[in-house]
Amino acid sequence: MTPLLRLRWFVALSCLAAGLASAAPDPIAPVRAPFPFPALERPAFGDRVMNIVDFGAVPGGEIKNTAAFAKAIAACAEAGGGRVLVPAGRWLTGPIHLRSNIELHLAQDAEVVFSDVFEDYLPVVLVRVGGIDVYNYSPLIYARGCTNVGITGPGRLNGNAKAWWAWAKKETRKHFEAGAKGVPVAQRIFGTVEAAMRPSFVVFHGCRNVLMEGFTIGGGPNWTIHPIYSENIIIRRVHVLTDGPNNDGIDPDSCRNVLIEHCVFDTGDDCVVLKSGYNEDGWRVGRPTENVVMRWCSSKRGHGGLVIGSEMSGDVRNVYLHNCEFEGTDRAVRIKSRQDRGGIVENVWAENLRVKDLKYEVVIINMDYGADRNQPVGAKAPRFRNIHVRRVTGSGAPTAIRLQGSADSYLENLSFSSIEVNSTAGVVANYVKQVAFEHVAITPTKGPVYALNHAQDIILHGITSPATDVFMTVAGVDSRGIRIEESDLRLAKKPYTLADGVAADAVRIAD
Repeated sequence: MTPLLRLRWFVALSCLAAGLASAAPDPIAPVRAPFPFPALERPAFGDRVMNIVDFGAVPGGEIKNTAAFAKAIAACAEAGGGRVLVPAGRWLTGPIHLRSNIELHLAQDAEVVFSDVFEDYLPVVLVRVGGIDVYNYSPLIYARGCTNVGITGPGRLNGNAKAWWAWAKKETRKHFEAGAKGVPVAQRIFGTVEAAMRPSFVVFHGCRNVLMEGFTIGGGPNWTIHPIYSENIIIRRVHVLTDGPNNDGIDPDSCRNVLIEHCVFDTGDDCVVLKSGYNEDGWRVGRPTENVVMRWCSSKRGHGGLVIGSEMSGDVRNVYLHNCEFEGTDRAVRIKSRQDRGGIVENVWAENLRVKDLKYEVVIINMDYGADRNQPVGAKAPRFRNIHVRRVTGSGAPTAIRLQGSADSYLENLSFSSIEVNSTAGVVANYVKQVAFEHVAITPTKGPVYALNHAQDIILHGITSPATDVFMTVAGVDSRGIRIEESDLRLAKKPYTLADGVAADAVRIAD
């Protein structure tokens, strides 16, 4: 994208964001999720305001204000908490470390620009990188063990992180080795140029009652907003505009009670992605990400709109995505894992979605994620179950739905209903059982509407076939219990074909 087009797109997104912000309910609308979800409220910070200028901060983007930020935060915290104000202007700084009862407020036309000198982010602090607990360079904004803490806008956070991006191709893998071998966390110390481990932009580690609202953020070294081991998190009206490698938007990591709403994403990687630890280290910690609601968000560019995994070894459960738009992303919903990741993903609902011009699938649930193919596959298979997608409309995707379980762990208890999508390929499902498709209208331009392999106990209800040579193909010697009912397949030249070895009664068309 040219700089001019990028500028035009930024302006368009800003206008969209402003519209979303003006439409955002205030106070926060009640959450009506299909699982118990607490009534989250913004933390109360009080009326005290301390301006960073009063602690020596100098605008202009040339003088580092790290000490001024630290003094203002310390003074406000020691006085009982309140708002640390960043007024209009361009403010250069090193890492900002927040404390309990502190709201970092970015005023209109305030821009915080972070130093690109690596040494400014030492000494190391406790973080999680790729699902592994380590000590590494400080995130650009960091809070650990805080209660009632937040960042609010309408100003901007500029990571200024191009200097970090080259590290993406040379980052050490020793932290993965340490996690696999059970090396004590206190001994996992990195934070060197040789290790080349990029920090996340914003990290709330082990915090409670966290608010992020109303600001724009972009240009960080790695993941953008990364809550770890935290709970009661509200992220609303945040505009994530990122480039660079691994610039995910929001990565709740072993967190609980998370509300993401009225946000706009234009990201170089996933928009929102839920994590819970990598393999042995995820199993050691054993903390799931649970009770997550994402609503009224818009995405333009990104690997996935809502993603779960691949680091999900500590489990992910109780996730509700609704009333969101995904245009130009790779996928709308993506649940991914490697075959040895362990962990359970369960109780996921996605509904009322509009999609357009996706690069790959509208929905993909995949246990054969390829990013770690250079690693040996172990025997601890993950499990994906109780996942429900309904009321999805759109066009422009190479594949409508791709379901990929494994011989050791079938995807189970899935449902898809009231879906209307035009795509190149239809539904491709391998190693699945107990799957229901109801009133699903998929019009592929190539191949069958449904290609099932190793599929058991599948129900298709209220389906109308488009004009096609074969409506459904079935393969896999264990495929069985496939039932088509109250459906109209008259436009298909053949209702189904069975590959060699599939039982003749594997498919039944009910009258």
